[in-house]
Amino acid sequence: MSESRPIEGEFHASGARFAMVVARWNGEITEKLLEGALRALRRQDVADDDLQVYRVPGAFELPLAARKVAETGRFDAVIVLGAVIRGGTPHFDYVCAETTRGIGEVALATGVPVAFGVLTTDDQEQARARAGPGGDNKGEEAALTALEMVSLLRQL
Repeated sequence: MSESRPIEGEFHASGARFAMVVARWNGEITEKLLEGALRALRRQDVADDDLQVYRVPGAFELPLAARKVAETGRFDAVIVLGAVIRGGTPHFDYVCAETTRGIGEVALATGVPVAFGVLTTDDQEQARARAGPGGDNKGEEAALTALEMVSLLRQL
């Protein structure tokens, strides 16, 4: 029996185009996520001309905008960035569940990788920690996921 080498993506996808769909709600946090995503993509030599940012009111609007962007055929991956912070009502649970479900459906319906960079935290402090300038920035992680998925899909 021979061992086969697994096929996996890399953090480089030459000439790939990326769309970032960013929620304005909790903008202090989402702007930091966007900064992290852009930092990661630029570090991997993605040109500014290959990046496009779209803004939506809040996390609930992310799936529809991501789908419309993916359907244009102009992008190799979509990165969605948002922040839902728990409040005193069940609203948090509904928004988180529907946003997550919708984003997953976009990738399956369009065949375009959609990287999930939506924070769902209990408080502002947790959100700030996940959107900071260091390596724990979830926007940066989402961008690297998008790069890896583009690379992987090119091999399939």
